[in-house]
Amino acid sequence: VVMAGAAWLLMSAIFSGSSAAKRADQIVGGAERKRKLDTLVDKKKEGRRKQIEETLRQLEEDEKERKRRITLAVRLRRAGLTIDERQFYTFSAAVGMFLAFITYMLLVDLDPMLRNLLAAGAGVVGFLGLPRWYISMLANKRQQKFLNDLPDAIDIMVRGLRSGLPVTDAMKVIATELPPPIGPEFIEVVEGQKIGISLEQGLERMHTRMPLPEVNFLAIVVAIQRQTGGNLSETLANLSRVLRDRKKMKQKVRAVSQEAKASAAIIGSLPFVIMGVISFLSPGYFNPLWTTKTGNIMVTASAIWMLIGVLVMRKIINFKF
Repeated sequence: VVMAGAAWLLMSAIFSGSSAAKRADQIVGGAERKRKLDTLVDKKKEGRRKQIEETLRQLEEDEKERKRRITLAVRLRRAGLTIDERQFYTFSAAVGMFLAFITYMLLVDLDPMLRNLLAAGAGVVGFLGLPRWYISMLANKRQQKFLNDLPDAIDIMVRGLRSGLPVTDAMKVIATELPPPIGPEFIEVVEGQKIGISLEQGLERMHTRMPLPEVNFLAIVVAIQRQTGGNLSETLANLSRVLRDRKKMKQKVRAVSQEAKASAAIIGSLPFVIMGVISFLSPGYFNPLWTTKTGNIMVTASAIWMLIGVLVMRKIINFKF
């Protein structure tokens, strides 16, 4: 009995020791496997982060290159005009000659040298300034209309993706349902894919035609999602919400800055209003400014300083974000 008990104790010690060793090995092995799994997850996260950083870096380089190569043809395209560069220069020359002729004919009482100088200046402004200002104004209006419809277009894409449509088919819906200019812009993206242009390249070209931060956001979101994966519909829904919030913020800033714009308009127009009132009440009061050389110099200097003041006020009251 004693020997049997001793044998049982010995065997129990041996097996219990091996079981403890196994449990220890399992614990150590589990910790090691968890560490390896965490390392693998961290590596995947790091790889995804580096891929996103590389994509953003490439997009920034493309944006810098795009800004360097803005041509007159691109500006005309942004304005929605169908004329070519030759027609634009012909129109600009006609405007310049017309303004020079009108200025020369109106300033008959001025010194001949100053008269010729002002006529030449008006011609230069008409050739280089007014036509480019006009196409810039058209481009800004077109971009504003595009921006107003962009959140709705993204919402259409989100609903299409959630219902199972491919991205291209969702863009076709935008192209057919929404008015210009956003509809034709998406038509160009869809048509470009038919001839081998990728979706990312199509959106980059759209950003060239519509140089808005919101369009750049859309291009970046689609490019990152196409390269790294993820839920595109959810990302686009978040982008739509961000764009609507930006629009609300712009409206608030515009409302707050209206007082400053009104003050600048009053200050800028006050000299001309006073001059008109005095000329009406006392005709000939300002004749020395137009008929004498000293008066011409004073008018020119005053006009230059007035222009500088208007430009400074315009810079102060215009908020860009």
